[in-house]
Amino acid sequence: MGQSLVKNYVHLIFSTKYRAPLIKPSVENELHSYLGGICNNLDCQVLKVGGYTDHVHILCMLSKKIALMKLMEELKSHSSKWIKTKGVEYSNFYWQDGYGAFSVKPSEIDRVIGYIANQHEHHRKKTFQEEYRAVLTKFNVPYEEKYVWD
Repeated sequence: MGQSLVKNYVHLIFSTKYRAPLIKPSVENELHSYLGGICNNLDCQVLKVGGYTDHVHILCMLSKKIALMKLMEELKSHSSKWIKTKGVEYSNFYWQDGYGAFSVKPSEIDRVIGYIANQHEHHRKKTFQEEYRAVLTKFNVPYEEKYVWD
């Protein structure tokens, strides 16, 4: 086969260090746009970015030119440096060490986009930890509770 054809949709989830509620409304939309820009600059076409005060969700197409681990490194390092320029209240902003990355079927794209868009409403009833455990269960990801959170 002479041509490399790739179409991998991936739903990325990661939180602030210790799930600190540092993503304030005043910077939230700009942060989401910034994260989307990082994805797009790495040829990982972003479909939706959203989240809540302590975490983000990104739905993008993983480029054939970059490893998932490198995408996550770029997202976290550049956005962490950027948000620290937004004021003294962000001087202690850090992302958690880990992340979740889950493949998404093309037929599920609209549902995942809606889910990400509804994060504020969703988190009126459920914490990030409850949400993340449910995602891990849905995708049959084995985990040890003590290693998931930092």
